[in-house]
Amino acid sequence: MVLYGLGTTIGAGIYALVGELAGISGYLAPAAFLVAAILAGMTAMSFAELSGRYPQAAGAALYVKQGFDSDRFSTLVGLLVALAGLVSASALVNGFIGYLSELLPIHPQIDIIILVFLIGALAAWGIAESVFIASLITLIEVGGLLLIIYTGLPSLENLGEIGPHFIPDLSFTSVSLIYSGVLLAFFAFIGFEDMVDVAEEVKDVSRTLPRAILLTLSITAIIYICIMVIALLSFTPAELAKSQAPMALLYEHHTGNSATLITFIGMFAIINGALIQVIMASRVLYGLSCRGLIPKPFCRVNARTHTPVISTFTASLVVLILALLGELSSLAQATSIIMLAVFSMVNLALWRIKKHQPAPYGNLVIPRWVPLVGFIVSSGFVIFELSNLVL
Repeated sequence: MVLYGLGTTIGAGIYALVGELAGISGYLAPAAFLVAAILAGMTAMSFAELSGRYPQAAGAALYVKQGFDSDRFSTLVGLLVALAGLVSASALVNGFIGYLSELLPIHPQIDIIILVFLIGALAAWGIAESVFIASLITLIEVGGLLLIIYTGLPSLENLGEIGPHFIPDLSFTSVSLIYSGVLLAFFAFIGFEDMVDVAEEVKDVSRTLPRAILLTLSITAIIYICIMVIALLSFTPAELAKSQAPMALLYEHHTGNSATLITFIGMFAIINGALIQVIMASRVLYGLSCRGLIPKPFCRVNARTHTPVISTFTASLVVLILALLGELSSLAQATSIIMLAVFSMVNLALWRIKKHQPAPYGNLVIPRWVPLVGFIVSSGFVIFELSNLVL
């Protein structure tokens, strides 16, 4: 489950995010990552407790149903989560095809069809098999990041000179730089919420899933902060901000070798993200159907693979259509707003649930103020993003 979670959270975005965050927060970028991890951790803890209370598919939709006792609200949230995942998957498919076109002569539309078919087939093959493949790719993906950290260790000799710049003071400038970076870095931690949608296929779910969610976020934060520190010890923030491929720049700088290996690992990360999003969306549709909120066929499970084949086929078809249509930049922005709105509702749902329903014995229990803070943070980001769209 941790490998599955890392596959959803540590995506291809980190390969570009390092440069963007350095350009915004400068030497305070590691601090921005740390603050973003803490804020994302509030919502992650809410999902962790809820996954133990209600270990069923449909995730956020089920939690909202329990918190607000509204089938319509629950269905809307579930469909929004599934749509956000499928839009993300289609954007990732287009990203992979873009990378591939730089390496090989291809026919984009034909290759999109083949790629989505393979992703759908893997997702329908079986949860053990598809998660094994996703976990294997995740190991490659995380291994690439650890390789960059390892090759960059010689830069630690600059820590004595540059290290003091990493420590923020209480000045308005420092707070402003961290705040601006947090708005960007927060999105690098989104992905842990997908883990709850495979709850019915997890062994000892009430114990395993909450721990896996929190461990996933912790590992992600450590890797991101280490990468950011190594990058800023190797190059100035201005140099990182100018680079279109800062991770490749780091690898080439410290090894003297071509960054082709890092490019291939980035491509694996893209495919892994798309596969996990299709798995997630199919389980959301399955969960909604089994609760009678959408048509029953989506609840059908194949007798041999034990996977919701119709839900998986539908999810794959939507990804294919969106990927062929392209022009997904505005949809991708909408995806972020949708997920933050879902985070807000899930946090508020848990805050309400904890008032009336005691947690089952042995279940992870967090203080009631945690989901309230998670709600305030998530809804604050929603307002900020919407204001950016309007302005």
